[in-house]
Amino acid sequence: MEFAELIKTPRVDNVVLHRPFYPAVEGTLCLTGHHLILSSRQDNTEELWLLHSNIDAIDKRFVGSLGTIIIKCKDFRIIQLDIPGMEECLNIASSIEALSTLDSITLMYPFFYRPMFEVIEDGWHSFLPEQEFELYSSATSEWRLSYVNKEFAVCPSYPPIVTVPKSIDDEALRKVATFRHGGRFPVLSYYHKRNGMVIMRSGQPLTGTNGRRCKEDEKLINATLRAGKRGYIIDTRSLNVAQQTRAKGGGFEQEAHYPQWRRIHKSIERYHILQESLIKLVEACNDQTHNMDRWLSKLEASNWLTHIKEILTTACLAAQCIDREGASILIHGTEGTDSTLQVTSLAQIILEPRSRTIRGFEALIEREWLQAGHPFQQRCAQSAYCNTKQKWEAPVFLLFLDCVWQILRQFPCSFEFNENFLIMLFEHAYASQFGTFLGNNESERCKLKLQQKTMSLWSWVNQPSELSKFTNPLFEANNLVIWPSVAPQSLPLWEGIFLRWNRSSKYLDEAYEEMVNIIEYNKELQAKVNILRRQLAELETEDGMQESP
Repeated sequence: MEFAELIKTPRVDNVVLHRPFYPAVEGTLCLTGHHLILSSRQDNTEELWLLHSNIDAIDKRFVGSLGTIIIKCKDFRIIQLDIPGMEECLNIASSIEALSTLDSITLMYPFFYRPMFEVIEDGWHSFLPEQEFELYSSATSEWRLSYVNKEFAVCPSYPPIVTVPKSIDDEALRKVATFRHGGRFPVLSYYHKRNGMVIMRSGQPLTGTNGRRCKEDEKLINATLRAGKRGYIIDTRSLNVAQQTRAKGGGFEQEAHYPQWRRIHKSIERYHILQESLIKLVEACNDQTHNMDRWLSKLEASNWLTHIKEILTTACLAAQCIDREGASILIHGTEGTDSTLQVTSLAQIILEPRSRTIRGFEALIEREWLQAGHPFQQRCAQSAYCNTKQKWEAPVFLLFLDCVWQILRQFPCSFEFNENFLIMLFEHAYASQFGTFLGNNESERCKLKLQQKTMSLWSWVNQPSELSKFTNPLFEANNLVIWPSVAPQSLPLWEGIFLRWNRSSKYLDEAYEEMVNIIEYNKELQAKVNILRRQLAELETEDGMQESP
């Protein structure tokens, strides 16, 4: 297929662009295979370059011969184009609709993009499983790398290389894979060097209504326990939902077969419930009625902050089991590709200082989201405006980034990256010139040959000139475990994502100003805490010197 076939009118003059908080701009509108471009001859006017893949929905309206196209983007922007001539407007709208909904991944922009910067680092090879394994292999000899999934035959959504207990051979892993949803047998997610406890993740066990069991599965997860120790299984579904899945062949671990493990159910919503929550939230943020009560009511009705609280609470529970209880944990929901990854990732941010650095966080995204099989292509296919919803679309990754922002806001000196880094990841997950977030798992990315045919996001991000934009100037390495508050007053709306395009309303401005004040206060408080911490360390050192002979 040629893109020219879809572009009925490639260029229109005298088009007027309207954007919130910008003066109207008149210029020439051009359509290419991947971009909508509006350029103006006016001085000091930026060109608009919009990826077609960033377009979520469009609306058309006409007044006489003047046509108007309203473009709603996946990053929640809304822009308006006034186009002279009804035929031109209809042609442009038709082309945009076709180009923004291409069926073939190989027709998307990452396969055509050629970088204008010098590639210093190949991001595709920056965070390989072997490199990550070396980071903790010196602290323990109880784990090994398994290549059992080398051809993606055991588990299509797992990477070719996974970390498993050394005492479990590959044949046992194959048997366990037949007992877990989607073949997702328990694998190592995180090793806590301070006490040797681990986080494992998997899909649900396929116990069914007959209470099926798998002795290899029991042996595998018991291999992570120390002598005399108990472990916790955190199921990210309510007990009722978990019981209902047994009728479909799913289920949960029976206590009789896993006596050393205590099962805890923490309900985290999924799929259409999350998508509807996002739609309601964005609708509230676009409400221009200037009524504070209405705004707050809509915000509460969206339940977005409730989802944030549920996810963070479960992540804190997981971190508490590891750090305070000294117990290893296994985390799963149904598939193990959504809420499971939210919890394992956030628990590591709470526990592990490296995950709060730029490269450490990039490694976390690679390991716990991309390699772990989060289906980005499905989940991020549409955003908050599209009318044709599929059941698999959900803002799972955006919720995770929001949770990270909440922790960053509470501990502004403990993160090497800033808010812009998180916003950038959100934008590229939904529309990008890079191939990093294409596909639903490593198997699909291999078939698409993304490493050979596209550029990695990390190759661009990790340039010194770009890193400076994403670096937090307040960062001071903090090797402690950080415990975020999940109290409602501690979890505000992420204005950097949801209010950045529409802060014109008076009540939104007031809310934004209040959030900024809270953030500044927290920064000052954190700085004072760090000063006191250093002073205390100095006093302890002086006392030690006085006591020594």
